Amino acid sequence: MATIGSMCLRSARRMTSITRSYILRTTPIRSNLKQFSATATETNNNGSTPPEPKEKSEEKLETKPDQKASGPSEAEITLQKEKAKLEETMKDIKDKYMRALAETENVRRRMKNQVDDAKIFGIQGFCKDLLEVADILGKATESVPKEELKEENIHLKNLFQGLTMTESQLLKVFNKHGLEQIAPSEGEKFDPFVHEAMFEVPTPDKDAEATIAVITKKGYKLQSRTIRPALVGVYKPT
Repeated sequence: MATIGSMCLRSARRMTSITRSYILRTTPIRSNLKQFSATATETNNNGSTPPEPKEKSEEKLETKPDQKASGPSEAEITLQKEKAKLEETMKDIKDKYMRALAETENVRRRMKNQVDDAKIFGIQGFCKDLLEVADILGKATESVPKEELKEENIHLKNLFQGLTMTESQLLKVFNKHGLEQIAPSEGEKFDPFVHEAMFEVPTPDKDAEATIAVITKKGYKLQSRTIRPALVGVYKPT
């Protein structure tokens, strides 16, 4: 019985020491919990957060001037460089695009002019060949003496009328397609663009210099372009 009693006493003492040790250890934790609960209650009642410690606010105030003075970051500098490169590239591309548009417009105009010229002057070679026919008809009508065109010579008269009508109809066809005759008159001013001087005719009149004296062959122009100048002789003062 004495042994059992001593054992119970030892156990009681041991439990007491453990309880005391636990209380000593948990006392600071409980005091902190009470302080935190009181702070939270005061925050909820006032609707505002507790003021920050002075040291932290001073640190924030001190860091703001440092951030402003530090300037743009490396990322911002890189973006600015990339922006400048892109703007330069865009400017170069726009310049090339405008040049290409201008060149395209010039090519279009040249092609249009060439097509128009081909439509107008495509018959130039054919017209030159027909000019020889017109010259022969003109020579044929000019070679007939006017005094021979009488009622007694009815066949010659009919032939002359037929040649005259053919020449007149040919000139109408020429005019229809823009082929005009160049037939200068005597005394007209010599024009090197539509006339070709074959010889000179002496004259005492000084005012007649560089004027047409004789017409040896008529000329023609197609749509204001001379395809054959008129062959003439010009006066030369002596």
